[in-house]
Amino acid sequence: MKQNKKLGQKNKTGAIGEQIAAQFLKERGFSIVEANYIKKWGEIDLVARGNKVMRFVEVKTVSYETKQDLKSAISRGTYRPEENVHFKKIQRLNRAIESWIQENKYQGNWEIDVIAVRIVPRERYATVNFLPNAVIG
Repeated sequence: MKQNKKLGQKNKTGAIGEQIAAQFLKERGFSIVEANYIKKWGEIDLVARGNKVMRFVEVKTVSYETKQDLKSAISRGTYRPEENVHFKKIQRLNRAIESWIQENKYQGNWEIDVIAVRIVPRERYATVNFLPNAVIG
């Protein structure tokens, strides 16, 4: 039972991170084309258009209890959410991207970006690390 609660919290944290990432992109002139494109073989968190390039964005979010905890983790260089974009994740992402491109008959340039979000929900605080063209498919 505890695992379900933990999974629910993880999903909630991820959803908050995706909202923050979408807002971050919009504020920088990107338009969100799609969110949470899901196939059995993979998922794309955000599809955004900007600078004549379609961007497939993987959002990784981690939550902290306080701003101090977050600042401490950053200063020690501990756990960076973007490090969770591992080989298997990239494979699944590439398969989902292939499906999206085919379904939408997209023929332009595209990139895979990573957005790492660190949040402190209780204090309504977040940091965003945008890594454009971070993954070479």
